[in-house]
Order: sequence, then C-alpha cells, then structure tokens
Amino acid sequence: MTNRRLLLTSALTLCIAASFPAYAADPVATPAAPKSEFTKALTEGKPILDARYRYEYVDQDGLADEANAHTIRTRLGYETGKFKDFSALLEFENITDIGGENYNDTINGKTTYPTVADPEDTALNRLQLTYTGLPDTALVLGRQNIVLDNQRFVGGIAWRQNDQTFDAISMKNNSIKDTTLYYAYANQVNRIFGTDSPVGTWDDSHIHLINGSYAGLPFGKITGYSYLLDIQDSLALSSATYGARFEGKHPVAEGVAGLLNLEYAHQNDYADNPNSISFNYYSIEPGVTFGQWTLKGQYESIEGDGTNAMQFALGTNHAFDGWVDKFLTTPANGLVDANIGITYVAKSENAWLNGTKAMLVYHDFSAERGSADYGTEWDASVEQTFQQYYTAGIKLGAYNADDLYTDTVKIMPYLQVKF
Repeated sequence: MTNRRLLLTSALTLCIAASFPAYAADPVATPAAPKSEFTKALTEGKPILDARYRYEYVDQDGLADEANAHTIRTRLGYETGKFKDFSALLEFENITDIGGENYNDTINGKTTYPTVADPEDTALNRLQLTYTGLPDTALVLGRQNIVLDNQRFVGGIAWRQNDQTFDAISMKNNSIKDTTLYYAYANQVNRIFGTDSPVGTWDDSHIHLINGSYAGLPFGKITGYSYLLDIQDSLALSSATYGARFEGKHPVAEGVAGLLNLEYAHQNDYADNPNSISFNYYSIEPGVTFGQWTLKGQYESIEGDGTNAMQFALGTNHAFDGWVDKFLTTPANGLVDANIGITYVAKSENAWLNGTKAMLVYHDFSAERGSADYGTEWDASVEQTFQQYYTAGIKLGAYNADDLYTDTVKIMPYLQVKF
C-alpha cells in the first residue's frame, strides 16, 4: 500500500512538471507565436508544493506502549491564472508513515498505543473553480478550505497531516467599506481521518455557514455568525450556533498596546439531532503587547448538562484547550479553561534568528457544571521560517490529570517546505 502511494505521488509530480512549458536550446530560434489568453491562464499559473515531516511522540498513562509516529505529508498541485475572471486549482495529498506505524492512527487497530490521528492516505485534497467577475466578490465552487475567524467553530485543522476540507459553494463579498460578508453551503466534510476511515467523510450533510464582520471600529473588529449543521452521518452533532466576536487593540503607551478579544455563542439542536440541547459559550481574552513580547490570558467557558455539552464539530480544536488534545470533544459536564501565555518574537540581524517565535502557555481545566478539577497542562513551542519557504519547529505538551483522563506527554518536532 505504501509503495503504491509513493508511486502515485511520484506520478503526480511528473504530471505537474509536464504541465509547464519546456524551452529547449535552439541555435536558430524562431519567434514564438503569441499565446492566447486561455493558454496563458493554463501555463502561467502557480505550482503548489507543500511537504511536511513530523515526529509525534506520546506517552500516556494507562496504555501499554508509547506512540512514535514518523509521517510525511506531501501536497502537489497547480493553480491556473485567470481566464475571463475564472481560475482553477487542483491539489493532491499523500500521507505516508516512515516509522513502522508504532501508534494508533484511528484505523490500524493498534489500540495499545496512544492516538496520533495521521493515517496513511492518498486523496484529492482540493479541486475548486473560482469566479471573480462580480464587483468585490469571489465565488468558489468545489473542494476547498474554509477558515473563519479564529477557527473556533470553522477551520482547516492544519496541524494534522490530513487537513479538513469542504465540498461546497462559497461567496465572499467586500462591497461595503470595512465589511466582509461570507456565506458557504457544504454538502460534504472531508475529515482528518482519511478516505479509508468509516468516519473520514460526512457525505450526507447540509451545512450553512454565515459570517459577517465590520473592521471600521476605532479599536477593533466585530463579527456576527450563524452556523447551521445538518450532519446525517453524526446526528448528535447537528446544531445551530449563533454568536458574535470582538477583536480589539488599542495603544496605551509608546511601544505598548492593550488587547481584548470577547466572544459569545449559543448552540441548540438542529435538524435531526435526537437530543434537546441548549448551551452557551463565552470567552474573555485580555492581553498586552510590548516590544517583542505578547502576554495573554483567557477565561473560556463551554456549557454541559451532565449528558451532553456544546461541541465544535467543524472547528480547529487542536488550537484550543491544550495541545495534548484531551478536550477535542467537550466533556458532558462542560469545560472551563483558564489559561495564560506569553509569546516572544525575535528581532535580530542574524537571519537564522530573526522572526523566531517562542510560546509558553499554562492551562487550568475544570468542569463548567459541578466542581470537578479536570487537570492542568503546560504547552511550549518554538518555530522559525527560513528564506520564506522552509520552516522548522517543535511543540511540547504535558497534561497532569486530576479528576479526568490520565497524565500525558507529547513531543512534536516538524520540518516543512512550502512553495
């Protein structure tokens, strides 16, 4: 299976390379005929190459083995130029294990290992047609990435080797000054678990994503949204979520700025959800930037009733509530995450150090309903991008359990090249 996927990846590379014009040496060159607009759109587009190696080590109490996941994710594709306001994008993706699958990838049955949700796969990642012929509007049809706001409710889950995409039609409009209006209808969600997984796609869905933002406020941006999810493959996740978000920044002294993000959302059952749910979410996130440092705190509350809880079915959940991923699904008694973090971005004349980003975050997790203390977590990361195309980084997380789950440590270095 692995050899077949590697051969397919190689074939895709050759196909993409063959799509570019070749210029052989010719001592008696004749003037080339002018290219048609259609030919220019096809041949003067942008190739896509995105390759990432990641090692993910997981030591989880209660499981006999430690996970050691060595995976390479390769994306190859091509985006055309515009022809009569149309452009197209085609992208394939391959995920290959190079370390013997010493981890539970969710479909290999290795349940004595911790889960690292990066199964091997070869798939069509994106296939989309974009039209920009309407004033201040972009229409996209096909398999596409959809990322909204901070990705709490709708995102691409880019940390996993296989990201989340949508078979959808979407519209983005900027006709009104300082205003962005967005709508998407999706009938399939291509999830991180891959095409071989029984839960790899939600292919019988009716999803409406409505989002509007206004950035003309003196100190920030306000966004309102409505996300209606009819997911026939997972009825308990069918929900209607309505909410608003404010992102603010205001200078308070020379070189110092105050930050404040606020968000509130309400979620209730929708479509054929067999449960009657009504949950609230709110987040208060103050902060300050000074020089190369940013200090942020957050108090995030997610309601639960003891049987069900508010969920983020389409969100990039790895980015929230700790990188050890204990809370990708909200516990039945809800979740309160009180966290504080500091970020440093280096400014140096040394190109190898300039732009290096380091982060340290501490989380305290507890139940929203009742008095349970779930546990605490430390997260840390360092990342640097070199010469625009190359990135190296490492993420670490340590969850210390109290009333929920078990102690877990993750170490996750990675290397990426992206053109």
